[in-house]
Amino acid sequence: MKKIKKSSELLWLLGITLVALGVAICSNADLGVSMIAAPAFIVHEALSRLWSSLSVGVVEYLIQGALLLLLCVVVRKFNWRYLLAFAVAVLYGYMLNLFIFLLGGLQPDTTFVRWLLLILGDMITALGVACFFCTYMPLQVFELFVAEVSEHFHIDIHRVKLFFDLSLLLLSVILALTLFGDVLTFNWTTIGHAAFHSIGLGTLITTLINAPLIRLASKWIARIFDPSPLFPSLKAFLKRNNETNQ
Repeated sequence: MKKIKKSSELLWLLGITLVALGVAICSNADLGVSMIAAPAFIVHEALSRLWSSLSVGVVEYLIQGALLLLLCVVVRKFNWRYLLAFAVAVLYGYMLNLFIFLLGGLQPDTTFVRWLLLILGDMITALGVACFFCTYMPLQVFELFVAEVSEHFHIDIHRVKLFFDLSLLLLSVILALTLFGDVLTFNWTTIGHAAFHSIGLGTLITTLINAPLIRLASKWIARIFDPSPLFPSLKAFLKRNNETNQ
């Protein structure tokens, strides 16, 4: 099969688009979004009572901005690349808003269809993440945080990723149980049929299948795309300035 050449920048754009689309689909399934997406959806649900025009996408990039500030404190430095990661977060936030708007009429009325939607959303999200990892372009703050902490403290990146994901899961559960004053209404028997403030059985399923799906998607992308840069001078510029700031 002839590969699509000079596709690094295209894969980056596809990554942003597909992740936003996948998360929006999972949200519509109402079985629980991923631990990465959950804090933004939970905080948005809580704040929308006071600020009706606030969007999920805005909350998303504000949370990533706060995480970026935390990263600066943890690693005790600031790198200009961090601003690029925040810019990606802003772009992703508005892309997420767009897909939430476009899919607003998609309201599946059976649990079976909602589970199909969740799996579809997870597959699309994993494909988007795999696209990101094939490029030289800046990632979102979540991935940057894991990479920078791993490098700064010389800890295996997979261990940092696991701790990071579990921390976000714990944060999401705490937010869902404390921000709304309805913790006594939580019913374990319905968790497989409907999410409790964006946390549900779908959150756990997404956590379990996310890594394998990303690996499969990465292999598929490698067969179709040649992730060489369309703009090699931009890649060289980013690499040179990254090395300068190490």
